[in-house]
Amino acid sequence: MSTPETPPPPPPASKPTQPRNPLHGVTLEAMVVGLADYFGWDELGQQIPIRCFQIDPSVGSSLKFLRKTPWAREKVESLYLFMLRDQRRNAQE
Repeated sequence: MSTPETPPPPPPASKPTQPRNPLHGVTLEAMVVGLADYFGWDELGQQIPIRCFQIDPSVGSSLKFLRKTPWAREKVESLYLFMLRDQRRNAQE
């Protein structure tokens, strides 16, 4: 007689590798959409003067450019962090 095999126990829940990094798990698309909603495309184009935010802006064209341009992506990430801090400050008031 054979006994049914029991499945191995599930692995322990892994801890987040970057618990204090506010950008961890945030996609570039979520950042662009969040910034466009918060600032609007006109203000976003003034804050970060790149053509994909100034001339016929769209999420798709912005993502295409930002994925190929590390310096512009860094500016978007920096402005996104500023936006998060500003939202937190406004929520506390």
